[in-house]
Amino acid sequence: MNNEQHSASLRDASLRVTAPRLATIAVVKERPHATAEEIAGEVRDRLGSVSKQAIYDVLGALTDAGILRRVAVDGRGAQYELELGDNHHHIVCTGCGRLEDVPCPVGEAPCMVPPTDDHGFSIEVAEVIFRGLCADCRARAERNAAEPSK
Repeated sequence: MNNEQHSASLRDASLRVTAPRLATIAVVKERPHATAEEIAGEVRDRLGSVSKQAIYDVLGALTDAGILRRVAVDGRGAQYELELGDNHHHIVCTGCGRLEDVPCPVGEAPCMVPPTDDHGFSIEVAEVIFRGLCADCRARAERNAAEPSK
């Protein structure tokens, strides 16, 4: 997506096209799974003086409008990615916290249904978080296990 497409997305969501909104979308596109702090820092680098609260407000508006997706795992701070409607899930490293996208194993949303009573809900989305050690953390753990104890 380019700036024109981002502007169109904002207008389609009945949001004004502003420099902080466009910069926020661009940062999230370039750095999927960035935290609000990271996004705020990058937006400030691009635009100059923009308050942290303004970026939080932008992130909230863009998430509410379905332009961004907020991902929160295990009580950590939220991370953001573009909402592309691609029905993917996430894998998180239990060592370092790295978050990566993984495709849905079934393909179509909601891709999974509750095994029992759906309590009358019309299920639209299933979010799955896979957990494990990334290659770097696994290698570090293996090196630490191979070192003799002192």
